[in-house]
Amino acid sequence: MKVMDFIEKTLKNNKMHMTLLDPDKQEPEKAAALAEKAVEYGSDAIMIGGSTGVTSKNMDATIRAIKSRIEKPVIIFPTSAGALSPSADAIYFMSLMNSKSPVFLVRQQMIGAPIIKNMGIEPIPMGYIVIEPGMKVGEIGMADVIPRTKPELAAAYAIAAEMFGLRLVYLEAGSGAPEPVPSEMIKAVHESVNIPLIVGGGIRDAESARIAVNAGADIVVTGTVAEDHKKLYVLRDIIKAVKS
Repeated sequence: MKVMDFIEKTLKNNKMHMTLLDPDKQEPEKAAALAEKAVEYGSDAIMIGGSTGVTSKNMDATIRAIKSRIEKPVIIFPTSAGALSPSADAIYFMSLMNSKSPVFLVRQQMIGAPIIKNMGIEPIPMGYIVIEPGMKVGEIGMADVIPRTKPELAAAYAIAAEMFGLRLVYLEAGSGAPEPVPSEMIKAVHESVNIPLIVGGGIRDAESARIAVNAGADIVVTGTVAEDHKKLYVLRDIIKAVKS
């Protein structure tokens, strides 16, 4: 089954959780152990990516290690066209919708498209929208970040993504963000489009995950809490909140 088919089939009856792991932040075997634990807790897929330090070498090594331990989909959350791996099940083929630079709107995608096609990785078209504060991804992606007080602006970008024919839309507050995407913004986007909505960044506890789901998030992504073995109980509670 293709990964996008798996996502759509799962969302017919349940909300989803995905765990994001950065291949630059731990050795492949540690990432594999974290992924295994996340799947044990109920995470539906593992995303691999980061804002800096990601290479094709550490990307591929991390994905291979993870796939040796779990059977859930492993999806590349791309940094650039220079950090890909044929070992992945799929890649979010995404445009940073509110970037001020064509590099992140279409040029990296143009460079990566032939590579992805030759590797045989399933591309999942996605509109990526960075919300204030945006953190490192907003800085690197030259994002004109969406103010937290303007849900209608996020909704307009999401509608554009759907009209472009993209299959998913992702609201990103940024890794390590002090606060998650506001519930009013999630609700506005959810009510404006008919494609699945992913929300990530700043979700550090079960309550913030629950708020995101209740506001309309179809898929919740957590990364920072998954990278600390001592806080894996928090990841367990977040996944439980998403699924309940």
